[in-house]
Amino acid sequence: MKKLISISRILIGIAILASTACTKIDNYDGPNASFQGNLVSSEGGNLLTSGGSTQIRLQQIGWTSPQTIPSKFDGTFEDTKLFKGSYKIIPTGGAFWPIYDTVTVKIDKGTQHDFTVTPYIVIKNFTATLNGTTLTLKYDIFAPIAAGLPTITEAQPFVNTTRLVGAGASIRDFSDAFKVSINKEYTDLTDAQKTMSIDVTGMLPGRTFFVRVGVRLNDSYKSYNFSDIIQVDVPK
Repeated sequence: MKKLISISRILIGIAILASTACTKIDNYDGPNASFQGNLVSSEGGNLLTSGGSTQIRLQQIGWTSPQTIPSKFDGTFEDTKLFKGSYKIIPTGGAFWPIYDTVTVKIDKGTQHDFTVTPYIVIKNFTATLNGTTLTLKYDIFAPIAAGLPTITEAQPFVNTTRLVGAGASIRDFSDAFKVSINKEYTDLTDAQKTMSIDVTGMLPGRTFFVRVGVRLNDSYKSYNFSDIIQVDVPK
């Protein structure tokens, strides 16, 4: 009996030692690196986007799972919880001519890098004029590269009560309800048709709104090019 107990104790001891030997101490640094920058339009300024409509895709070299940083409305991006290392990076998902080549960036604390993209459509001369409770939005569209441009499917206003306004962040009754179908090639539009106007009716008196317009194209992301944002105060 004593012999059996001794053998059991020996086996338990071996099991404990084996378990300890297989346990590794995690001594890696936490995600304390950061990466930020701008999506710069080839036509000047930042590429104006909507929440998450454009993303910066990162693939850390030596790891298999990619990650993304969503763009902000003003075309900037930032992630302060990354692991130090070298990454292959590419912007994707937005209404701009596709980029196929990644860049390799060594990310550490405070790393910055800008990406220049060519938008499908640039929205110029955007104005918002209020007449009573009707808001008239006028703007011009311009394609930096017309040949091979995806079909322009629609244009619409985006109206919200905060500065966060765009696709997925708007009041439907003042936005989707005034969507305009286009479904034409840019090269088929006359110069007059490239100057567009949308009337948004029934604006609520005594309220402040933030307004922009977007032009959607039939690429793989069904993405929008956006105007800047204008504040509209509706009198009581």
